[in-house]
Amino acid sequence: MGAVPVQQMADRVAQLMEERLHIRGKGLMAKLRHARGVMPRRVQAEAAVLAKYATLAQNPKLMMQLDHDRIAEAYDACIQHLNGVGRWERRKSLTLGIASSIAFRLLVVFGLLVTFLVWKGYV
Repeated sequence: MGAVPVQQMADRVAQLMEERLHIRGKGLMAKLRHARGVMPRRVQAEAAVLAKYATLAQNPKLMMQLDHDRIAEAYDACIQHLNGVGRWERRKSLTLGIASSIAFRLLVVFGLLVTFLVWKGYV
């Protein structure tokens, strides 16, 4: 594995981040700075490893320090997460989050109402 495939891997992850998560930036490192809170920490760490090795691959003397197994693991973890993220999944999780929040608040209000009615002696 040479410098070009490592850079292509980093570019592919950056492209998927822009397509799936709508994160803007120039290069993978810039997109990682904007990805806080959008991507899980584990995937952010793997993408940072990939970005680090992509910059190391630019220098021919440092190419011997590349850990190809680690690069493949980081790339696979990023691709697996980013391919699983879709518009439908984001909408579904957002809708479920809002619905559960409303249901919890209604439950609290109903509990307070029952407590008030018991306190006043109506029930």
